[in-house]
Amino acid sequence: MPSSNLQGALDKKLTELEAAGVEEQAKEVATKAGLPYLKINPNSVDLEALRILPEKDSHAAQVAVIAQEKKQLRVIIVDPLFPLTQKVLKDLAEQGFTIEQNIVSASSLKLVWERYQDIPKNAIDSLGTVAIDEDTFTRAQKEIKSVAALKEKLSFLSTTKMLEVLLAGAITLEASDIHLEPEEATVRTRYRLDGVLNNVAEVSPENYAKLLSRIKITSGLKLNIHNAPQDGRFSVRHLNKMIEIRVSVLPGSYGENIVMRILDPDNIMEKIEDLGLSEKNMAALKKLLQKSTGALLTTGPTGSGKTTSLYAFVQHINEPGSKIITIEDPVEYHLTGISQTQVNPAKGYTFASGLRSIVRQDPDVILVGEIRDGETAEIAMQAALTGHLVFSTLHTNDAAGAIPRLLDLGAKPASIAPALNAVIAQRLLRKLCEKCRQKKTIPDEELEEMKKALAGLESAPEVNTKTEIFFPSQCEACNMTGYKGRLGVFEFFIVDDDIEKIILTSPAVSEMKELAMKKGMVTLIQDGYLKVLEGKTSLEEVRRILE
Repeated sequence: MPSSNLQGALDKKLTELEAAGVEEQAKEVATKAGLPYLKINPNSVDLEALRILPEKDSHAAQVAVIAQEKKQLRVIIVDPLFPLTQKVLKDLAEQGFTIEQNIVSASSLKLVWERYQDIPKNAIDSLGTVAIDEDTFTRAQKEIKSVAALKEKLSFLSTTKMLEVLLAGAITLEASDIHLEPEEATVRTRYRLDGVLNNVAEVSPENYAKLLSRIKITSGLKLNIHNAPQDGRFSVRHLNKMIEIRVSVLPGSYGENIVMRILDPDNIMEKIEDLGLSEKNMAALKKLLQKSTGALLTTGPTGSGKTTSLYAFVQHINEPGSKIITIEDPVEYHLTGISQTQVNPAKGYTFASGLRSIVRQDPDVILVGEIRDGETAEIAMQAALTGHLVFSTLHTNDAAGAIPRLLDLGAKPASIAPALNAVIAQRLLRKLCEKCRQKKTIPDEELEEMKKALAGLESAPEVNTKTEIFFPSQCEACNMTGYKGRLGVFEFFIVDDDIEKIILTSPAVSEMKELAMKKGMVTLIQDGYLKVLEGKTSLEEVRRILE
């Protein structure tokens, strides 16, 4: 036999002996630990189970999940005494899994790690992150032009693909939320588009159970808890940005309800010019944003766009020479060049305590996510009086209601009056779809309501029986709803000497509103009707939101 062949045969034999020795060592470890030994076949590994543990965690802890049957996992380990191994096993158990441990050799574990390369790119690539590959997004953008198209696509999907396509479809259609709602015989899936829920699919209870488990694992929620609310989060990686998904799970009559809120940074990067303010109010706002002190408050119910407006304000004045600090609950979008903090009541970091700390950081501008109590209100007003520009929100129905609300919380009139620069109330209305809207004359009943609302408003155009406005229709571009996108309607008053004097008297809402209107404030309903006359929204949308 030639020497080269002899050497090759020897090397092969040595390798086999070394491999056998490694497996014998693994058997000894298994015997000492009282655990079964496993000679692994990498091709038998369940890739769906392998996804449960991110690859980097698997390497660090010397653990891999190779099979799953409902809540039972088959796990392979090398050293049962390794601390990181024990930590990962404990974490999996806390998530509700039952774990069957098997001892393998280090060589076997390395072969299993190679199977991570076979997991599709749109799999969960780290705990709390879903990486949707560009092919999935490209197909979604081409194929999912409407809710109807999404329904058809979802009907042919496996459960494995459903989460990725639901997310890709929601992002493509610019949905703000995904709702999964178990009913007696099925699970209804809905998207919130432009503030209104739309049915997109039905999922069988069997498939929903798998989808629920996957969402819980991705969100860091406990699988074994079914009768109590849970909140979690994960991120979707798309191109060079991270889209955060806030997950809320709530027990219901037929199972656990899920709402996934989509926080796409592209949807918050609005300029103040895009908010929907009238020319008059825009000019006033730009002057207010040039001030170096005072408080500017936005008011309205949850979901009225207050946070979007505040972010637009701070981005408008965000320059290298100014320091802007925020305190939010939670930080929904991350803004470049701005120091953002998040309340943590468990650690004593509330709006009030955080605001005290922020003032000591010598900021030029402070954004307070919400004024909820008297202490926060008083500190915010004091900050506005001592060289800071303060932005914040209040939950009131209109702009005039902000003053009585601050007083109810315990802020002193002597602090509010000199500190407050302006109050803006707002709502969000759906915009008419420009591709299918139809022009008609105003019905008599609506015409009289519009005339009455706009009476005495100098800037209002004349309306009569010949005046034409746009009404919603239906087309695929707007998912047969008649609307595409949303815009703000506003009422806006600036605190001048007269308004400052009335604040000192602790006025009622009616007194504040009467004086603000005398000063030229356009009310929410008036601004809504003006936007109807401009062809931006419809009469029925104004009535739905503002009446």
